[in-house]
This record gives sequence, structure tokens and C-alpha cells, in this order.
Amino acid sequence: MFGFSERGSHGCQAGHGRMGMRGGPRGRRMFDGGELRLVLLKLIADEPRHGYDLIRSIEDLTGGAYAPSPGVVYPTLTLLDEMELIEARQAEGAKKLFATTEGGTALLAENGELVEALFARLAEVGAERARTESSAVRRAMGNLREVLVHKLRHEQVEQETLHQIVALIDDAAQKIERL
Repeated sequence: MFGFSERGSHGCQAGHGRMGMRGGPRGRRMFDGGELRLVLLKLIADEPRHGYDLIRSIEDLTGGAYAPSPGVVYPTLTLLDEMELIEARQAEGAKKLFATTEGGTALLAENGELVEALFARLAEVGAERARTESSAVRRAMGNLREVLVHKLRHEQVEQETLHQIVALIDDAAQKIERL
């Protein structure tokens, strides 16, 4: 109906933002084609929002792992407005507060399963972030790195010691894998 599978010149592809070179989950883009449009449209349908609010909402859903850039979000909002799926309701200075139109609500209903899957993807990114970004784990990994750097840079390390270091690291990795 509205061409949500094509990639346009309206900045509607994601993959930009705070995830950097990693992209979305498991190295893929966070959103393909018109998926970001649907995510923004759903967030606006839930509650009228400003562009910055939408960026923060997505960042919150992913536990801080991903935030689309303003250079992607604002052109997408313009496109959704041009497609008459959202409309500016009021403005606070330069900020426009967007709400969905009947057409936007209908489009969300038509794409309910896809929208649900997109939000499940965002939630999984947030859950993965919570599992992998534990401050205690980061501290322990940093400690190991520092010890290794110090040991390997500042001391004359014999081949046997290197083999022992490698064996310890491999053993720790295997034990963690079995947990």
C-alpha cells in the first residue's frame, strides 16, 4: 500500500546511531527498508511525540544499545507526514508534536504482526545488552586485559609461561561455556 519494503532517499534506513559498526543484533542493520517507519508510527500511535522523544524511546527499548540518528529519524517523520500517516498537532518552539492519523492507525493494524516482531527485536537487543553489559563482567574482563598487557609488555616471558597463560584463558572460557 505505502511501499514499506522499498528503500528510499528519505533517510528511512537505519543502522546508524549508537551501535556504530556493529549494526543491529548479530551484526545486521537494526531496521531494513520501511521498518523504522513502522516503529516510529507505532510509538507515535501509543503517545504523541517529538522527534527527540522517539529517539530516546528506541534507545530505552534497547537498553541504550541503539539510538537512531536524528539524520534518519527526522526525514522519516517528514515522509510519514507527507504520506498522511502522522500529523503535527502542536508545536513547542521548533519542536513538532506528532500524532497518528486514521491512515496511520489503519496501516499499523494491517502490519500488526510485523510491528510486534519489530518491537520484540528491540526488546531482545535490550535483553542482550543487559546480559552482556554487566559492570562486574566488564570490570573482570578489563582486569584480565590489564594483567595480560602488563605481563606481556613489561616482562621477558618465556614460551612455557605463554603456554600456561593460554591454557588458563582457554580453561576459563570452557568453564564459562559450561555454566
